[in-house]
Amino acid sequence: MKLYRYSLLFLMMLLTSFSLKAAYIFIPMDESQTNHLKAYGIAYYALMKQINVDWLLNYKGGSFSIASNADIEKECTIRGVKYQILPDASMSKIIDEISSPDVNMDAVRLEKAPKVAVYTPSGKMPWDDAVTLVLTYAEIPYTEIYDTEILNDELVLYDWLHLHHEDFTGQFGKFYGSYRNVDWYIQQKKDAEELAKKLGFSKVSQEKLAVSKKINEYVVGGGFMFAMCSATDSYDIALAADGVDICHEVFDGDPMDPQAQSKLDYSKTFAFENFKLERSPIVYEYSDIDVSPIRPMEQKLDYFSIFEFSAKWDPVPTMLTQNHTRLIKGFMGQTTAFKKDLVKKNVLILGENKAANEVKYIHGSLGKGTWTFYGGHDPEDYRHLVGDAPTDLNLHPNSPGYRLILNNILFPAAKKKERKT
Repeated sequence: MKLYRYSLLFLMMLLTSFSLKAAYIFIPMDESQTNHLKAYGIAYYALMKQINVDWLLNYKGGSFSIASNADIEKECTIRGVKYQILPDASMSKIIDEISSPDVNMDAVRLEKAPKVAVYTPSGKMPWDDAVTLVLTYAEIPYTEIYDTEILNDELVLYDWLHLHHEDFTGQFGKFYGSYRNVDWYIQQKKDAEELAKKLGFSKVSQEKLAVSKKINEYVVGGGFMFAMCSATDSYDIALAADGVDICHEVFDGDPMDPQAQSKLDYSKTFAFENFKLERSPIVYEYSDIDVSPIRPMEQKLDYFSIFEFSAKWDPVPTMLTQNHTRLIKGFMGQTTAFKKDLVKKNVLILGENKAANEVKYIHGSLGKGTWTFYGGHDPEDYRHLVGDAPTDLNLHPNSPGYRLILNNILFPAAKKKERKT
C-alpha cells in the first residue's frame, strides 16, 4: 500500500512540475521509435548530465520524458532517436492517463547514472559479448574489470556488474572436447593458470570460487548483477561446489571428488537447485541446468514471451520487461535457457517458453541487492559459433532481445523507494 501511495504522490508532483515548465522531450519506445537501443543511451546521457529522466512504464513501450533541453535534443538528432517536444498541457494529459488506477502504467524517476562494470578478460576470444556490444552501440560508458580488481575489492566502485560469457567452475568453458589443441584455448588456459598463481591460488577453480564469493558479497551489499549465457549456471555451480573438487583431471591435474554430486550445497546458489553435474570433460555442458542438448526446436519456432507485471505494484519486474513486443525471438548459447524444474521457487520468472518448459529470463534479490540471469549468447545471432564475426547492431537498432539488457542498465538509476521486490 505504501508503494502505491508513494507512486500517486510522485505522479502528483510530476503534474505540479509540468505546470511550471514549458516543454518536455518525449521519447516514444513503441514500434514508432527509429532506434530503441540508442534511446537508452539518450536516457543515460541525460542522467550523466544530472538531468532527471521519467520512465513511463507500459506507456508506448516504456517511453522516456525529459525536461526540454537543447543539448538532449541535439543528441537525439545526432543518434537517430525519434523524439517529440510536448507542451506541458500534453504531458499533463499523459500523466493523467498513467496515474489512473484503471490502467497498468506508472512513472518512475531515474536520478543517477549507474557506474557500470563489465567482468571480462583482456583477450576474450573466441566470444563476443552482447552486453559490451550494446553498451558501445548505445554509447553508455563502462569499465572493464576482471579477477584482480574483484579480489582487490574494487566492486564497491560500481553500481552495476555484468558477468561476461565466463566459466566460474575452473573448467575453461568446457571447450576441451573440441578445442583442446587450438591455439586460443591453449593460451587462455595458460593465462588463467598464471593469473590464479599470481593471485595466490594453486588452482583456477579455487581462484574463480573466490571471485564468485566476492560477487556474492557485492550483491548482498546492494549491488546489481546481470549475467548471460554460461556466466549464469557456471556461477551458481561454483557457489554450490564450495570446497568440493568438481573438475576432471584434464582441467586441474587431479581427479574430481567421486562424491562431488552429493556434496553440492544448493542453499548457496542464486537461482538453481537439484541440478546434476556433467562429469565428462568431453561434453560441452556444466550440468543439466541448460536445455540445449535436448532441444528439438526449429529456429523459426523458437520464441519466448516476457510477462506483464503490475506497474503500480511491481515496478521492478515491470522495469526489467519494458518492450515494444511481448514475444521475442529465441537465441542459443552455451547456456541457452534454463530447465524450469531446476529454478528455485522464490525466483521471479520474467520470460519463458512455456510450451517447452524453458525459462529464459529470471530475476531475484539477495540482501540489499538484486541479480538477473538471461539465457543465450546474442539476441540477434541465433547460433553464434566460435569465430563468428560480432553482430552489427546498426542492422538491429530496434532489437527487443537487446532491449532487455538495457532495461537492466537503467534499473539501478530508479529512486530507491521504487526498487522493491
